[in-house]
Parts: sequence; C-alpha cells; structure tokens
Amino acid sequence: MSAGSVAVVVTEDIGVPSWDLYELSIPCTVFGKPQPDLADPWYELKLCGVGGGQPDGPGLSLRTPYGLDELARADTVVVPSVPDPCVEEGRPLPPELIDALRRAHAAGARMVSLCTGAFALAEAGLLDGRRATAHWMHTAQLAERYPKVEVDASVLYVDEGDVLTSAGLTAGLDLCLHLVRRDLGAHVANQLARRMVVPAHRPGGQAQFIELSVPARDDEGLAPVLAWARAHLDRPLTVADLARRAAMSPRTFYRRLQAATGTTPLQWLLDQRLGRARSLLESTDLPIEKVGELSGLGTANNLRHHFLRHLGVSPGDYRRAFPGARAGGRGPARV
Repeated sequence: MSAGSVAVVVTEDIGVPSWDLYELSIPCTVFGKPQPDLADPWYELKLCGVGGGQPDGPGLSLRTPYGLDELARADTVVVPSVPDPCVEEGRPLPPELIDALRRAHAAGARMVSLCTGAFALAEAGLLDGRRATAHWMHTAQLAERYPKVEVDASVLYVDEGDVLTSAGLTAGLDLCLHLVRRDLGAHVANQLARRMVVPAHRPGGQAQFIELSVPARDDEGLAPVLAWARAHLDRPLTVADLARRAAMSPRTFYRRLQAATGTTPLQWLLDQRLGRARSLLESTDLPIEKVGELSGLGTANNLRHHFLRHLGVSPGDYRRAFPGARAGGRGPARV
C-alpha cells in the first residue's frame, strides 16, 4: 500500500510565460518522485487531463495518461492554476472538470488547490462556507465571484481538513509539504524539504509578505530622506523629523509620501522596520531583543506583537524558517 494516490489536474492549455508550469511541477516534484528511504512505497502520482487539442494562445499542450474519471478513485486531488482567461475574464471552466471535482469530493477524496485552482474548487461549490485563499493578486476576484467563500488574502495556505487551498507560487510548495507532514510525519517532511533546499515548515497562517513600501512612482524629492530613514531605523523617528529633513511641512510630506507609496508615513516606517527585523532574523543570530532595538521596534515583546499582528508568525518561528542563511552571521549589515 502506498502513502496514497494523488491525482493532479492538468488543464488543456498551459500558457507560456505563466506561473502554471511552476505550480503544476510542485505536486509532481513532491508526490511523484519516489523517496524509498523516507517512506516505501511513496505516493502514487497520476496526471489527469482535461479536454484536449491545442491551446488558444501561446502555450503548451500536454498529453496525460489519465482522464478525469481517475479523480474519484484518488485519495487526494490537486488542482494547480486554472487558465488565466477563466480568472481574469470570467470564462467558464470546463463543466466536465467541475463535475469530476464534485464526484471526487463525494467519494471522499481530499481536495487541494494551488493558487487560482481555488476558482475550480469554488465553482464546484466545495469552498462554500469555508475559509480559503489564493494568490493575493486574485483573492478580490475570488471573493467577488464566490461570495459564499470566506476568502483570506493574507495567509500562505488554509487547511480545512478535507479541503485545502494555498496562495500562489512557492506557497503551493508549503502546502504540499504540509500534506506530507500530515500523512507521513514531521521527520519525513523535514527531510524532503531539506532535499529540495526549502524551509522545512512555514506555518499556513504566515502572511504572504506583500510589500507595501515600494513607491508607486518615482519622487526624487523624497528619495534622499527615505534613504536616510532606512539607514537610521534604530532611531525614534517621527513624521515631523522626516518632514523637517525633507524641507517640507508635515502636511506636505504626508501628502507626497502617500502619493508616492500608497501608504501613510507611519505605516511606511513600520513596514521598513518590519523589513529590517525580518532581514536580521534571516541573516544573523542576534538576540530577539537586539533585533527589536536595531529595527526600531523596541522590546522583544513589542517585536513579537508586530510580527504576530502583521505577518501572522512569531519572530522565533520566522527565524527558524531560515536556518541556513545565518551561518556565522552575528551582526547586521547597514542598508
């Protein structure tokens, strides 16, 4: 008996360039390559095709050895990204896919989506009344199109027991490793992650780490003062301090910064300090108290408060996700 059969849905067209091939490769890599020294037998992977023919636009057409009927016989069904037009333009998903997903769920399969695969599970009604996620660029569309779904745009993945969803790109890998951890234990999942040279465990509730501090447009008048602020985050900076250094009134500085970055000065400072703290946790072994001091976030308790509130993970858990990056690192680099 294997660790379980995994059926991966392959849509008839996979655009190039796109994220689709990447997300399709994730379950193939995690579940498709035998790992006899970790668990023998390993998972049984089956690629199940939808339709056929050539893609409408630039892309690839893949031949698969199995059809959609195989979904109802699988222990786990994984739906990677669906074609972009189904997300961006609202084109209907193949009805045979939706019917097959419903049959698989009714037969007791564990249903999993990666990135925009959540649109397929939602169309099948499998996310109604459930918490779910997708890539943050598409969660607003998911929530608008399927109001019965409780969409969480911030997390890496959501485990609802028999239905699981992930954000885009590498978050799909986090979810697949989470499944291995559920099925075969932490040791096997950790060893597999080590072979793939990825963090062994990023909690599902960890934020997608959307950066809000990149200027929406260039503003040469602000650039020097913002660079100075980034170099002095350990100081107790105020909006008045930054406005004075920029030779502006606080009101003008507030308006200019908000127009350039899409956020307020205080929020911009907090984003920069969180970014500095993350960098220190990733690259140094400095005590948490020192990380809080150098990032301008204050005490270890205050640092923990901000990490939990804005990133959904504690500083200690965040640091443990980057064990290899801190080799010999003791002190911060000035940026």
